[in-house]
Amino acid sequence: MTTVNNPPADSPPRVGGWTRFVTTRPRLSLLAALVLTVLAVLAGSGVADKLGSGGWEDPGAESTYATEALEREFPDSQPNLILLVDSGRASVDDPAVAAEATRLAERLSGEKGVVGVGSYWGGKAPALRAEDGHEALIAARITGDEKTMGETLDRIAPSYRGTQGTLEVKIGGIVAVRHEMQTIIQEDLTRAEIIALPVTLVLLVMVFGSAVAALLPLGVGIVAILGTNAVLGALTEFTDVSIFAMNLTTALGLGLAIDYALFIVRRFREEVSGGADPTTAIGTTLRTAGRTVLFSALTVAVSLAAMLVFPQYFLRSFAYAGIAVVLLAAAAALILLPAALVLLGHRVDSLDVRRLFRRGRAKSTGPGTEGSTQNGTEGGTEGRTEDRTAWGRTATLVMRRAPFFALGTTAVLVLLGLPFLGVKFGTADDRQLPSSAESHVVQQHIRDGFPGTPGGGLEVLAEGRATQAEYAAYKERVAALPDVARVDGPLVKGDTAYFTVQPEGEAVDEAGQRLVGDLRATEAPFDTKVTGAAAVLVDSKKAIGDQLPLAAAFITVVTLLLVFLLTGSVLIPIQAVLLNALSLTAMFGAVVWVFQDGHLSGLLGFTSSGSIETTLPVLMFCVAFGLSMDYGVFLLSRIKEEYDHTGDHERSVRLGLQRTGGLITAAAVILAVVMVAIGTSRVTNTKMLGLGIALAVLMDAMVVRSLLVPAIMRLTGKATWWAPGPLRRFHQRFGLSEADPTPAKQPDRETNPDTDSERDAVGARG
Repeated sequence: MTTVNNPPADSPPRVGGWTRFVTTRPRLSLLAALVLTVLAVLAGSGVADKLGSGGWEDPGAESTYATEALEREFPDSQPNLILLVDSGRASVDDPAVAAEATRLAERLSGEKGVVGVGSYWGGKAPALRAEDGHEALIAARITGDEKTMGETLDRIAPSYRGTQGTLEVKIGGIVAVRHEMQTIIQEDLTRAEIIALPVTLVLLVMVFGSAVAALLPLGVGIVAILGTNAVLGALTEFTDVSIFAMNLTTALGLGLAIDYALFIVRRFREEVSGGADPTTAIGTTLRTAGRTVLFSALTVAVSLAAMLVFPQYFLRSFAYAGIAVVLLAAAAALILLPAALVLLGHRVDSLDVRRLFRRGRAKSTGPGTEGSTQNGTEGGTEGRTEDRTAWGRTATLVMRRAPFFALGTTAVLVLLGLPFLGVKFGTADDRQLPSSAESHVVQQHIRDGFPGTPGGGLEVLAEGRATQAEYAAYKERVAALPDVARVDGPLVKGDTAYFTVQPEGEAVDEAGQRLVGDLRATEAPFDTKVTGAAAVLVDSKKAIGDQLPLAAAFITVVTLLLVFLLTGSVLIPIQAVLLNALSLTAMFGAVVWVFQDGHLSGLLGFTSSGSIETTLPVLMFCVAFGLSMDYGVFLLSRIKEEYDHTGDHERSVRLGLQRTGGLITAAAVILAVVMVAIGTSRVTNTKMLGLGIALAVLMDAMVVRSLLVPAIMRLTGKATWWAPGPLRRFHQRFGLSEADPTPAKQPDRETNPDTDSERDAVGARG
């Protein structure tokens, strides 16, 4: 007969090495964190100035090679600086206007770092003259990397912008667009933080009840954000990083820090209210909720890491920032927060500002805590705890009519996602900026008032020795292609030449993209490479399409494995992946309906370009999927804990939703507030990212977790927890759980209402 030596119920919990260090040396832990944070501030200062504003193109693509070759051999073929010259009431062909504009172009050509200056007045090219005859263009190229180009633009712009004699000059071009975008993003990010921090603090006070407890998540978030800025600053020494990544740093730093702190503080208060001293309570908290937080951080990091497989540094930058901020938020929640809680002890509930409004009502711990009054748990009998609470009633209703809620919710989510079937992919351009931005004004004038598509054509790089007759024959074949309006060139330099091909329609519409394929398929006696806006888009779409299966497989496989380690079930990981993906349909449908089709553009203050930038759906999927898994892990871990204790499937689902529903909803609302603050940006891509993810988070927490998950789990019944023998043994050895490592109770807990009632009452006091 085998004897099982279980520890007595009243024995102190085992304390691991790190937990022992945090609990016995909390002041040293906080001091070390403070020193590291100060160093992070120093290392991350000025990081925004080191970040780039591009990164949408594939660095290994044909179009990228051709662009770099043309920049090197024919710098005037790739202008990135445009001066829009307005002659007022006079014609641009007026001699006085021409003389003034010619002097302006000559002065620009003498600027350091500026090459390839050309103008309408230098060659009378029709494409550089507005159709009304009152505006014309001066084009040039600023050399160097993004930082150098920005510095050059800052230096020369004041000398050319505004009134120049009888002319009025505005500055545009891709350099001006990107530089203005970088400046606006920095300003908007500061404004978003000013909006988000106080609103978040107010919401946290409402959730926790205590002003002291409410400040803890903000501290965790600030540490994560500052640490990530230092990481990004270090990465700029080795690789390109997009400035857009800073928005994700702020949003995830605050959002996830609040999520993790909610669960850590909730469990700590529960343990303390149950009679444990602060040190013991922290040990139990880290062993239970701490495990779930670490596990959740891994699932979010996995989703973000999938963006590393794509070649565009725009996407890779979000992986760098996201992984760093997630891991730092988890580390701060598992290190700094426990140390602070040990020092605070019962004082974590100090400054309970809700006393002003309770007027004699019993003290509660807020909707973010397990078993709180707002969740309806006030102690008493089980029937009161489970059936007379908002989340208990919701769970009971959903599971009683599981087929209706499962089919109905799925149908609604699919319907909301239907607009995405009409998605059109494009490139980011000046229309990302507000309509009042100078570079946007310049490009809009060019689109509306100039013939053809100045700067929007295709360039064909021809490499290899060829005769004039061979160049002429190739030019004729290109001119005969469909959708070609005009072919200019060639301009020859040694064994290299280039042609400019003007499409009949928009630069990056479907016809323009087809033309890229036709040009690449056209026979030539020399090597040809095609570039231009449409070619960059075609190559970007191909790069994403090639890597998308790998990214999806990576997210799916690793998520399945992690959720299996959490639950020990074969079916739950599959459900988690499918339901998480389904929860994103509303976001994708809204992105197309609003930002592509232009609905609500006046209300939200943006200009629709009629397309969605190619990388944005990938980015939004990875971020939103990771956040959905974050909430899914919190819910599933609590359901699993209840099931391990009772073996009662339906009751476990009901209690899991009851005890985390308010918490997840509170966390989702706070994260949505942060994302909406990011969504107030004047840059359309940032606005789309912030508002889209806010919608996805709310739909996931309030619809999928509240309705679809319990309905599906009710339909699958106890089969939900099935796993074949080998996988069960694997989970027993390597699996993770929020529950304490105690044996499951086989009898149904409903047969012992006194015990359950006592436990629920403890939860209510916590």
